[in-house]
Amino acid sequence: MFYAVTLIYMIAFTPFFFLAPRKRAWFVPKFWAKTHLWLMKVIVGTDHVVRGKENLPEGSYIIAPKHQSAWDTFAFLPWWPDPVYILKRQLMWIPLFGWYIKKMDMIPIDRGNRTQAIASVNRGARRAVGQGRQIVIYPEGTRRPPGAEPNYKMGIVNLYEELDIPVVPIAHNAGLYWRRRSFLRYPGRIEVEILKPIQPGLSREEFRRELVGRIEGECDRQLLALADNPASPPFPETAKKRLAQLREKAVSPSAS
Repeated sequence: MFYAVTLIYMIAFTPFFFLAPRKRAWFVPKFWAKTHLWLMKVIVGTDHVVRGKENLPEGSYIIAPKHQSAWDTFAFLPWWPDPVYILKRQLMWIPLFGWYIKKMDMIPIDRGNRTQAIASVNRGARRAVGQGRQIVIYPEGTRRPPGAEPNYKMGIVNLYEELDIPVVPIAHNAGLYWRRRSFLRYPGRIEVEILKPIQPGLSREEFRRELVGRIEGECDRQLLALADNPASPPFPETAKKRLAQLREKAVSPSAS
């Protein structure tokens, strides 16, 4: 259903999308995202709630969402006025889909060439800030299952230092309802928390520690809140392991 609707929308809206100015063309991907959110609610019974929208600054800022699921690649689109995603270059090669990405002026990177990738991201990000856009980067680079050991990359640290604008961390538990590399969906309510912005001015290590602490701390809280709920989706092994660690800490605060 997800891929069929995506293809139908791309074909049906092609004339309007490619003839309209970029900011007007955002109607198409935002409407597409809202459609999928509605279909998940109606067909699967998966709804979502977003808290903390008051924490979003004005103008340009860096958006740092937890990356657990295909859900978080599209669900946030309706919230941002004019976002620019940092994404792997290979997505640009997909027929029609890649053309849509190019039209929206995203920032593709070649992960195989780190030096070139950093320079390319910095150039694209500075241009986006000059246009007042919001920059979306997934701090861990790739999807991680709920409860997995965090693996935050230095890309967002470099951006934070380079751009001198706020970073908005976002925590959620979508990976419990739509797991990575899986077509299965589970009913329930995805919890999304937009956390307070991290203001510019911290050292690289201070910023990284603050970012990881805020996102992972909220993800842990969400995991604990669902643990004893009989209506919660089945936990993957990574979530079960993390839950056991959190409960052990609660019993023995000195435990690591």
